[in-house]
Amino acid sequence: MIRHLMTGVAFAVIASVAHAQTPPRHMPADLSPAGVRAADEHLALEQVDGAEAMAFVRASNERALATLTGDPRYEPFRQQAEAILTATDRIPAPSFLGDGIGNYWQDATNPKGIWRRTTLDGYRSADTPWETLIDLDALSRAEGKDWVWKGSNCLAPDETRCLISLSDGGKDAVVVREFDTTTKAFVDGGFILPEGKHRISWLDRDTLLVATDFGDGTLTESGYPYIVKSLTRGQTLAQATEVYRGEQSDGGYGVSPAVYRNKDGAVEAVLFSRPLDTFRSETWQWVDGRAVRLRVPNRVSVYGTMGDLLIFSPDEAWSFAGADAQAGSLQAYSLSTLREGSRVNFDNQASEIFTPGPRQSISAVTVFSDRVVVVINDNVRGRLSTFANLGEWGWSERQVEVPDNSAVSLGDASKSRDELFVSSQNFLTPQTLGLLEVDYLATAREPMVGPSPNTIIPLKSAPAKFDASTHVTEQFEATSADGTKIPYFVTRPRDQSGPAPTILFGYGGFQASFPPAYKPEMGKLWLENGGVFVQANIRGGGEFGPAWHQAALNENRQRAFDDFAAVARDLETRGITTARRLGIYGRSNGGVLTSVTLTQHPELINAAVIESPLVDMLRYHELPAGASWIGEYGDPRIPEEAAWIAAYSGYQNLREGANYPRVYITTNTRDDRVHPGHARKLAARLGDMGYDHLYFEDTAGGHSNDADPVANARRWARHYVYLAQQLMD
Repeated sequence: MIRHLMTGVAFAVIASVAHAQTPPRHMPADLSPAGVRAADEHLALEQVDGAEAMAFVRASNERALATLTGDPRYEPFRQQAEAILTATDRIPAPSFLGDGIGNYWQDATNPKGIWRRTTLDGYRSADTPWETLIDLDALSRAEGKDWVWKGSNCLAPDETRCLISLSDGGKDAVVVREFDTTTKAFVDGGFILPEGKHRISWLDRDTLLVATDFGDGTLTESGYPYIVKSLTRGQTLAQATEVYRGEQSDGGYGVSPAVYRNKDGAVEAVLFSRPLDTFRSETWQWVDGRAVRLRVPNRVSVYGTMGDLLIFSPDEAWSFAGADAQAGSLQAYSLSTLREGSRVNFDNQASEIFTPGPRQSISAVTVFSDRVVVVINDNVRGRLSTFANLGEWGWSERQVEVPDNSAVSLGDASKSRDELFVSSQNFLTPQTLGLLEVDYLATAREPMVGPSPNTIIPLKSAPAKFDASTHVTEQFEATSADGTKIPYFVTRPRDQSGPAPTILFGYGGFQASFPPAYKPEMGKLWLENGGVFVQANIRGGGEFGPAWHQAALNENRQRAFDDFAAVARDLETRGITTARRLGIYGRSNGGVLTSVTLTQHPELINAAVIESPLVDMLRYHELPAGASWIGEYGDPRIPEEAAWIAAYSGYQNLREGANYPRVYITTNTRDDRVHPGHARKLAARLGDMGYDHLYFEDTAGGHSNDADPVANARRWARHYVYLAQQLMD
């Protein structure tokens, strides 16, 4: 009996291997762009508002809504999510605004939101007296537009003149208008920019540095600008003066100007970043009316200026003037020394601020007049330090006390006030917000020793939105296919006695880190109902610095997928869940991950929420703004790179006869970052092949899903109804 069973298993393995070696039916024999296009039966779904595409959306939405909103859990889930997302006891996210505090706020009364201000003392109080500056709901009604707030950019130091970015329907492309906070009105005859993906900085009260669409031939193939012009008040874009130009063939997200100021608002430096691809860029300084290239690495993160010092992290190993810098370290060099053609002069200034250890990374940096504040991820847990500039004596570190096992985030900062908002949270503890007053050490010549005087002044604590007392968070490691240890967090019931319904979340791209974070809708709709939540910190992210990201770039992308599969297997080995009870969730780049997991390892899962995804990786560069990500995935127009992309691309690797679970695919018509054609085509091909699936496309909101908290509540309710159906029923 045992021999017959083993023989049957052996036959099954042989059959599985043979099946895996057979090319999928939809894999193009010719991987050239023309060949890929010819093999695609659903190109019409790439027309965002095309008749065939919208007919497909309407039919799919009708079926999905019947299945999801018809579930008796939907309405309670929706109400609970809406109560969380519109709650008036949330912490109002603060920003420094002149001598006061600004905040953008959405709730059930103001779903589009209001931009408002108060004083710092008023913000500290339990009953904050807010003054409305812009009511976006009223503005939308008055102008007949679906305006979505995309932020303000105010001119230091008084910050009374602000550039307001408004999106029609939630797109990344915005209209920009100048606003006066003293009159609480848009400036008559002020700066106005038409809809576009602008890159803007104030140079002075009457001058902007603008990178945008200046007409035919002024955008890259990704749809981003490569020319910077100086726009003077009263000029049209056509009259602006060019100050910097990249190339139309440039990659990435477009050239951008940045103006760095001291605490009094005076300009310290004007820099231009010219992206060569997703991660490589040239850095130029505008000096005496001309651009001069800086001798910094092409993979670099620039954080700001401290007088003549440029504060930055090389994202690759870097040597300069005989000094070596580790990738992911924090450095300080004088701009005058870094300029091409200039003489190297260290001016009695230590260059190395901080170098992370092997399981550490720099998460965030804020630059002040004589010190920097740095969040350091230590095994995916946040800690906070200040580094004071002692000149030739180096940089002296003092740690600031923050909660253990938490994500630590830096909010808005004021160089003029020497103040910085800091928050912390974890999976079971809601956000706390405080103010860090960065004290001066302008003339110090001795290293600081002893406990830190830098303490965070508590301001606000968010109330709990679910009962966390029954759960615990633990960190484990899985072993990936190549032996690399992959950390992951598990939040589960304290008294868990057997496998439970589990959501596994992952991203694994663009050097994005995912430390512990409070997810109130997840806690209420999932944890309180007996579910488990898992967050995998796979390669491709930034949890352990640039090397962790670069390990899964381009031809090595499979490592991220292997890491995710290893975590799924480890969860079953530990008895936390089983394949029957395991669902995965990912959005955007996480949609690459979840669609590949579906096609490569359907045996590991019984649910997948694939949201705003990239799935047709052989055509992603042809769908706006896909070409900007070639540095992450590779270029399908190059045969060698097309071959490695084809090996995993979810859309082409769907197979007949596979044991795929019913998946839920969802996106947004107005998403101009990740084209909705990806999600549509995946759903259509699954349907053609006879696989049960759900597809829902919202018609407003854009990629960020931040246009309307009421609509966002419906989104989360649909997600969790689907997951409950697949994993709990």
